[in-house]
Amino acid sequence: MEAVGIFCVVAAVLALGFWVWDSPLRMKSQKQARLLGAGGRSLLVIAHPDDEAMFFAPTVLGLARLRHHVSLLCFSTGNYYNQGEIRKKELLQSCDVLGIPSSSVMIIDNRDFPDDPGVQWDTERVASVLLRHIEANGINLVVTFDAGGVSGHRNHQALYLAVRALHSEGKFPKGCAVLTLQSVNVLRKYLSLLDLPLCLLHTQDVLFVLTGEEVAQAKRAMSCHHSQLLWFRRLYVLFSRYMRINSLHFLQSLEELSDPRNKGGR
Repeated sequence: MEAVGIFCVVAAVLALGFWVWDSPLRMKSQKQARLLGAGGRSLLVIAHPDDEAMFFAPTVLGLARLRHHVSLLCFSTGNYYNQGEIRKKELLQSCDVLGIPSSSVMIIDNRDFPDDPGVQWDTERVASVLLRHIEANGINLVVTFDAGGVSGHRNHQALYLAVRALHSEGKFPKGCAVLTLQSVNVLRKYLSLLDLPLCLLHTQDVLFVLTGEEVAQAKRAMSCHHSQLLWFRRLYVLFSRYMRINSLHFLQSLEELSDPRNKGGR
């Protein structure tokens, strides 16, 4: 009975805490809705099948709320353990759960981009492929990893280096913005929803937080990756904040984004 009492007290404290943070979260959501606009064409750029569910599910579902058309570009088949064909099918199943149709999914199977944490992908080649895809599909919002790559994987970081290079060289189409997913320390990474107050206290441009129903949807998407669901990834699904929260930064300054010349139809 004592344990039940303690549990009830903890639950009450957490509920009170989330109620306190509800107002600033709503304000944040309204601000970013105005900033991102509705009905844009967004491209999620990932390195491996399962990145979309393991790291970016809150962003995909958050953009869907804003009625963005979300497409996905995956730079490898995830063939590190010779499971590439299996993982391609799993990715398509996961995307279907997240609301991304198979016609909007491009999976690159190229020796230039092996699934290997020990290989640094060539920045120019990644950037060239990415830019062609953006231009061909009229993309006005690109979403990918930041410099830390969330997990420190070199393939993740290679995508950031490519978008950074395109941005610094002014090669993105006019009005095309770039959002990068914030990497956090290990403690925050596994705080689950308890990381929300820290997110609201720290600066980010966009914050997506899933509802209970959307968390279940994200978990269903991750469960499509049967080949990857080892015991430690099951723990990740339970405790990682990335299954519930995504905080992102624009490569552009907010001043650039507020310039009406840079809206590009968003």
